[in-house]
Amino acid sequence: MPRATPKDDPKPVPPVQPDLDDCCHSGCFPCVFDLYDDALDRYQAALEQWQARQAQQARQSKPRTRR
Repeated sequence: MPRATPKDDPKPVPPVQPDLDDCCHSGCFPCVFDLYDDALDRYQAALEQWQARQAQQARQSKPRTRR
């Protein structure tokens, strides 16, 4: 199985937080801040998965020592 390289598996990029002025204060559903919160949740989940893959790759590429 080929190993992913950082180029093949880039670190997730966090969403851009909206400015306070981006909200129109009209009670829109969804509000731009609701959309941001959803995107932030997806980012955090993707980041956790990416970190787990990186840790697994580090363990797999670590040379084994014989005792």
